[in-house]
Amino acid sequence: MRYKHNPNQYRQTKILDFFSKIPSATQKVNEIKVEFNTNKFKNKTKPKTDTDTEAMEIDEDRNIYVLRFDGASKGNPGKAGAGAVIYLNNNELWDGSKYIGNRFTCNYAEYSALILGLKEAINRNIKILYVEGDSQLVINQLNGKFKVKSKNLIDLYTEAKNLSKKFDKIYFKHIYRQFNTRADELANLLINK
Repeated sequence: MRYKHNPNQYRQTKILDFFSKIPSATQKVNEIKVEFNTNKFKNKTKPKTDTDTEAMEIDEDRNIYVLRFDGASKGNPGKAGAGAVIYLNNNELWDGSKYIGNRFTCNYAEYSALILGLKEAINRNIKILYVEGDSQLVINQLNGKFKVKSKNLIDLYTEAKNLSKKFDKIYFKHIYRQFNTRADELANLLINK
């Protein structure tokens, strides 16, 4: 249906169509029918790009390892700490934190946290790793979207890239801070002591 003279009426119709398909808040939960196609998850799907972890390889027999990292600096530069967590199939497998020192930036702390987690993943002989962090700078640098311009970060970036080569597959993805609370907690743990 086209509305040549009144585009607002067209928008209203589209909005009403959209909301008519959503169950109302008063509808009982057991009345809502949800269909789930299990065949979709029996085959492995490979990520389209290095950053597409929504399409993680899914297989009932496969273990999914996710490393989340975060760095913190009080003062920037100031007291800095690093935290990292490795999850196996959404269950915390390992956590680590490290006090970096008194005059370091947030970006330095972020890289330190990443390296801390990568080293542990290598020690555990993990071959496929999904890495998630809330630092857009670090994630974009590792994915090759940003250049490393800071002299303070070049050595850390190089170390992270060299560690990344020890995995069969590694994927880097940016996540929002609210999904990285455990690594953030670990990054601040030793700063506050």
